[in-house]
Amino acid sequence: MKKSERRELEVLKSLVRDYILTKEAVSSKSLCENYIENTSSATIRNDLARLEKQGYIYQPHTSAGRIPTITGFRTYLEMIKPEVDKVVYDKSDFLQSMLVQNYRDIPLSLHYIKQLIAKETDQLSFVAEPEISYDCLSKLEVFKIGNRKLLFVLSLDSGMDKTIIIKADYEISEDQLKVLVRYLNDELTGLRIYDIINKYLDEMSDIVTEDNKLLRYFLKEFHNALIDLNSFYIHFDGSIEFLNQVEFDNKNNILIFLEMMQRHDVLVSLMQNNHTNKDYNVIMGEAFNNPEWSGMSMIYSRYEIFGIPAYLGVIGPSTMNYEKNIPVVRDIANTITETTKRGMMVVRNEKKDK
Repeated sequence: MKKSERRELEVLKSLVRDYILTKEAVSSKSLCENYIENTSSATIRNDLARLEKQGYIYQPHTSAGRIPTITGFRTYLEMIKPEVDKVVYDKSDFLQSMLVQNYRDIPLSLHYIKQLIAKETDQLSFVAEPEISYDCLSKLEVFKIGNRKLLFVLSLDSGMDKTIIIKADYEISEDQLKVLVRYLNDELTGLRIYDIINKYLDEMSDIVTEDNKLLRYFLKEFHNALIDLNSFYIHFDGSIEFLNQVEFDNKNNILIFLEMMQRHDVLVSLMQNNHTNKDYNVIMGEAFNNPEWSGMSMIYSRYEIFGIPAYLGVIGPSTMNYEKNIPVVRDIANTITETTKRGMMVVRNEKKDK
């Protein structure tokens, strides 16, 4: 890379940092005085002109400074990655101790984690988890409720009852229904819903013979219904202080933000579709597939509790402090995964032997 190209990237990185700090368009004078040493203001202006031509920055109006575009923000994130990778969140040991202390109550642990992320980042934090994955099946009942329709009632160890309606393509007698219920209870009672969905129903289907089409059909339909039932739910947490950010001086921006909070389905889908093998991901700009959300940004990481995947992170203005917030989100997610993987915590109900 040429010296001039390296300088341009340094100018861009400095401009984004200054914009995040001040929330104001950045001038060549400010860059020259505060960031780029031994370089004339004229040279910086030329660099800014080239960066603008390449789509990294723009000038909101004549004689104003420059503001980074979404492309500029993304390039900035790539440039700071080596620095961010070296930063270690300094409260990981505290988090690990808290997880172990509250190992019997996963929801309480996740509540503390949301509060911790919100406090550390000054943004709206969230945890997106499968709603019933951690629960174990206590009892399963099935009732005929109409013409070829069955109502499955799942009693969970948490005290919740969940219902599933399955349309049957086959006529089924009361005796057949009793056999089906007894078989499912014998095989599935005491197991986590996550394990039932991702392991046990597949194993049961594999050993069912082709002759038993009725059982094979119901296992497949029951599996699909459980997947639909076990949707992700996002829990938010944050001090009202995060609304004091300059970006929320605009009433419309507050309404847009509130709309984002209500669209759990969209946010979960975005995380699932944009997830990579990286320790963290950042969604911003057009990646939201909603022009009104383009001024927002979401940092998130995937974590696992006892092998069950979920997501956590923060949502805020695109001008949030990425260099501070990314390590917090990344390391908290990694700590949760590693702590539960190493057996420091135990599952509320042990999986029964098969």
